[in-house]
Amino acid sequence: MIVTNEADGFNAEVPSLKGCESWAHSEDDAIKNVIELTRYYISLNEKTEIKVDLARRSGRKKIYKLVFDKE
Repeated sequence: MIVTNEADGFNAEVPSLKGCESWAHSEDDAIKNVIELTRYYISLNEKTEIKVDLARRSGRKKIYKLVFDKE
C-alpha cells in the first residue's frame, strides 16, 4: 500500500489491485478506507486480521506492507 501526503489530504492505494484507492483528510482514515476496499476486492471476511507495517518512507510517500492470512 502506498500512502501519499497531498496538499489537501492523504491518498492511499494498493497498486496491485486496480482501482483500490481512497482519499481522506487524515492518513488513518485513508488507510482504514483502503483496507476495507482491499477486503472487498479479495473477498476477505471481516474477521480476517490485516496488519499494516510501515516498510519505508520516500519523500511525501509511505510504503506499507499488508500482512494477512487468506484461508
